[in-house]
Amino acid sequence: MADTLRSRLLSWTVVVPVLAVGVLAGVWGRELGPVLTVGVALVLAGAVLAAVHHAEVVAHRVGEPFGSLVLAVAVTVIEVALIVTLMVSGGAETASLARDTVFAAAMITTNGIVGVCLLVGAVRYGVTVFNAEGTGAALATVATLATLSLVLPTFTTSRPGPQFSPAQLAFAAVASLVLYGMFVVTQTVRHRDFFLPVPAAGVVEAEAHAAPPSGRAAVASLGLLVVALVGVVGLAKVQSPTIEAGVAAAGFPHSFVGVVIALLVLLPETLAAVRAAWLGRNQISLNLALGSAMASIGLTIPVIAVASIWLDGPLLLGLGPTQMVLLVLTVVVGVLTVVPGRATRLQGGVHLILLAAFLFLAISP
Repeated sequence: MADTLRSRLLSWTVVVPVLAVGVLAGVWGRELGPVLTVGVALVLAGAVLAAVHHAEVVAHRVGEPFGSLVLAVAVTVIEVALIVTLMVSGGAETASLARDTVFAAAMITTNGIVGVCLLVGAVRYGVTVFNAEGTGAALATVATLATLSLVLPTFTTSRPGPQFSPAQLAFAAVASLVLYGMFVVTQTVRHRDFFLPVPAAGVVEAEAHAAPPSGRAAVASLGLLVVALVGVVGLAKVQSPTIEAGVAAAGFPHSFVGVVIALLVLLPETLAAVRAAWLGRNQISLNLALGSAMASIGLTIPVIAVASIWLDGPLLLGLGPTQMVLLVLTVVVGVLTVVPGRATRLQGGVHLILLAAFLFLAISP
């Protein structure tokens, strides 16, 4: 018994999250040299893998769609904390950080994660199958949240520039919370069956027959998931000066920093979603992708609205013309992908091309 407990405590999935937080405490506020930068990057990668493992343990215990909801909300809450921290400690350049990071997260999830998962599922099983009802509801919520929070500020006239007035920002924050809350209730209570995996031909549900972990193991994994995600986001913040220096050295716009941060923060969800697609559980992949986009907007905007009370300087939320075109095209393509309830490699490739266009135009606007 003692040997079993010791082996569990010494497992890499336990050691790495604790190590990540320890490294974070040791390097916080320090200027990293080349050796430390590489070391931090390795620990960051290990924390990402550990987060995916613990998310899968929790998901297996609580079942779908609660499992993907836990990971999406956990990542987003810590991502919001990172955005607020950077905005408080930054200067004028952080006025658009929330917009850049949230929009990047939305494009990465709705095009990158969705595209990769559809492609992986179609390559392995021929056609990916999912629930059009649940996925369509998620996409509609994402599109509404993005329009209310990121598109309207460009066109409102109460304040100069792409920003809301205090009253408009308060309305957007409340609307975001209401929409997100309504979706969570729909997903987990009223119409949970819309978000459960659809079995596809050739899929062997090995995991479905495996005994779920005990309640104690699930609680431990939930705690370690939070620790791992704190390590991931914190180490991404520590790496941000290196990222900013690299972006500047490459001649990219400063807004690309938000894209890189979003890519790092979304790594755990990306790996979990791709693994689910490989196992033929495409609905879980889409739950993770669209749920993350929804949580990123629906939770970030209210927190930023409250934080704006003491933040100095303007809060720029409105997207530019190029970004709005990409958003509209993403929504249109997403609708055409979702409506049939099945997709091929082509749909996955289309979404990945949209992600590539977003990344290219973020580098060369």
